[in-house]
Amino acid sequence: MDIHQLKTFVTVASEGSITRAAERLYLSQPAVSAHIKSVEDLLGLTLFARTSKGMKLTADGRQLLVKAEQVLVAHRAVLEEASRIRGQISGQLRLGMGGDGCSDLLGSLLTRLAAHYPEVEVTLIHGHSDAILEKIRGGELDAGFYNTAAAAEPAFRETEVARFGIYLTAPPGLVPASEVTDWAALERLPWIVCPASGTCCGRAAEALFEQQGIRPARIISIDREQITKKLVAGGVGIGLLHAATAEPAADNGEIELLEEIEKPVRVLFSYLKNRQQSPLLTRVASLVEELAV
Repeated sequence: MDIHQLKTFVTVASEGSITRAAERLYLSQPAVSAHIKSVEDLLGLTLFARTSKGMKLTADGRQLLVKAEQVLVAHRAVLEEASRIRGQISGQLRLGMGGDGCSDLLGSLLTRLAAHYPEVEVTLIHGHSDAILEKIRGGELDAGFYNTAAAAEPAFRETEVARFGIYLTAPPGLVPASEVTDWAALERLPWIVCPASGTCCGRAAEALFEQQGIRPARIISIDREQITKKLVAGGVGIGLLHAATAEPAADNGEIELLEEIEKPVRVLFSYLKNRQQSPLLTRVASLVEELAV
């Protein structure tokens, strides 16, 4: 069994799908299936149950997954130590991107890495902020960018690269101007919000509903902010938008700003503190700090 087959096993276990694992690993689906079969044949165990919903770990698979993840961590540590000894920056960087609060910075970071550290192989994974955070915590990602309004994570080395507010917005003329927000009237309108799980706007909406004691009768769940903006501007309903999206749209007359949600959302670059000896991660973190200034 080689390290690539072991990585395939862990990725399929994480994704629960041959298709999604193949996308993450940049392999064909037959190649992923062949890796899993080779591992099962070599070990003499059935690691997955093939179901209509995807690949589900068997009891044997769950037991071996823990050891497999430990082997991959040790493998990365060996490569990182070899890089440190050589004094070179190389290796694989699995980078997560949650939300879109720092797209320009990410582009600059990848450009800088390609120009100055061509031996670094970058894999970029997109997802909701909560998912990126959990993948870093679980060792599936080395580092990542994500949005959060929560307190600092003790296990993480965090670099704040930006922060923004969140506005409640409406189509022009839909909500009468008033010094006091009429939450009862707003409750009767359609709301366009992100899912509560995994997104800062979704969590902000749920907190707002609880704080004001309302629950809109119609909630349209959209997980892309630009689509939310278009729907609000098109008169479909009211919704929450990041300040960087809401303020220019309001200036252009596309939408109206009803109220700003007070708690700021931070955009962070983070990785686990127990990996601070990695030359690659410390250099990437330094680049992020330089670019965020």
